[in-house]
Amino acid sequence: MTTAIASSICDEARDLLAQLGVRESAYSSGELVARTPITGEELARVRTTSPQEAADALAAAHKAFEAWRSVPAPKRGELVRLLGEELRANVDALGRLVTLEAGKILSEGHGEVQEMIDICTFAAGLSRQLAGLTLPSERANHRMMETWHPLGVVGIISAFNFPVAVWSWNAALALVCGNAIVWKPSEKTPLTALAAHALFERARQRFNDAAGSELAPANLSTLLIGDSGLGELLVDSPLVPLVSATGSTAMGRAVAPRLAKRFARAILELGGNNAAIVCPSADLDLTLRGIAFAAMGTAGQRCTTLRRLIVHESVYDKLIPRLKQVYSSVSIGDPREPGTLVGPLIDGPAFDAMQKALRSAQTESATVTGGERIDVNGNPSEAFYVRPAIVEISRQSEIVKHETFAPILYVLKYGDFDDALAVHNDVPQGLSSSIFTLNVREAERFLATSDCGIANVNIGTSGAEIGGAFGGEKETGGGRESGSDAWKQYMRRATNTINYGTDLPLAQGVSFDIP
Repeated sequence: MTTAIASSICDEARDLLAQLGVRESAYSSGELVARTPITGEELARVRTTSPQEAADALAAAHKAFEAWRSVPAPKRGELVRLLGEELRANVDALGRLVTLEAGKILSEGHGEVQEMIDICTFAAGLSRQLAGLTLPSERANHRMMETWHPLGVVGIISAFNFPVAVWSWNAALALVCGNAIVWKPSEKTPLTALAAHALFERARQRFNDAAGSELAPANLSTLLIGDSGLGELLVDSPLVPLVSATGSTAMGRAVAPRLAKRFARAILELGGNNAAIVCPSADLDLTLRGIAFAAMGTAGQRCTTLRRLIVHESVYDKLIPRLKQVYSSVSIGDPREPGTLVGPLIDGPAFDAMQKALRSAQTESATVTGGERIDVNGNPSEAFYVRPAIVEISRQSEIVKHETFAPILYVLKYGDFDDALAVHNDVPQGLSSSIFTLNVREAERFLATSDCGIANVNIGTSGAEIGGAFGGEKETGGGRESGSDAWKQYMRRATNTINYGTDLPLAQGVSFDIP
């Protein structure tokens, strides 16, 4: 990679940041080096948040919450609608910045911002539907109901692989529910966070201009840039009743006990070791396409990436040679190029973890196809492009049960459907799953048996829509974000009983008559 090309990436990133409304002082002379995985070159130096600044930010966010909670929910929805408008107007610029900083191919960078737009649309409508139940009371002239109320400051800790979309899942819901938000993004992707925050501030200003007052207060959304110490401060603060954290299972093991210690809520989106079962009746053309994106998309760096493929012995020799051909011919390269399908790994440690896993599989007599480093434009030392790997292995050993965040697909053969279901569930994680079959009995048994939060039929494990609740079970953490009724996690529920009569009957027939 020539210096001129690297310089052009840096210049482009800075142009995009300016276009998106980020002040130059935020990324021109800071302590945190932001790099592009495309070349490994430095893009910017981002100013970090000190512990005292973070503590002050949390206090300011709590003050903003106290004002925002009183704004009617449909008006709160209007702010989120305006955020969606800002995102829609800047989808190309922000999507391109995602490509530069996270290494996603162009359509995936654009798609990530589209996901943000979609959740804003969903949340704006939701703001008129934050409804509780009316419940029958056993007492005459009494009405019982449940109501939902804002919770407080919501902490958001996000990962590099979806640097802005996961923030939006949480932010859009938290805001319409009447909460303030404090976001600690990944240290690997601070620039996209700065850009998303700047667009939010544009939407907030438009909202206040239309209202003719500071209806959406300052510090309603706050950004903390820095290392894991800021995340710890967020997790430990009594001003933060809910933390939504996306990352590794190891991170979740550290976060969950600290939140539990102070009885705070947690939404944890952690590891995923996702599997697909390919049955004898599967449409193999459709299956091949479904596997390809699920296993290789985002260079295998999605939490929903397909990592295990359980194939019936009767179709194994028909499917796997075709899959190897796809793997050997898939376009790997600069994600800015329109024809590229697989971009770089995020950094060197990700490459090292992939190679370590492949070496471990080979010690178990597995057959490894692919996995080697690829030369892209001279392949500078800090850019890591790899051929996605297929690992044919005879049993689900510990290396298969361990999630490696890289494009490795372990392939196992099965004969009995019950055995396939057992192998599918026999991992610590439980995020996403799928089955390829035209047999309705197999499909329904799979949906009833899969222990994952997401279970699909005849599509891959990746590419969830925002209308459904997103999350998983077991070591995936149990949290739910995005659609359906995930909003309830961002509010507190109160049960209310109203006596509109003249008597005071007690529940369960209790008698307590005073003289």
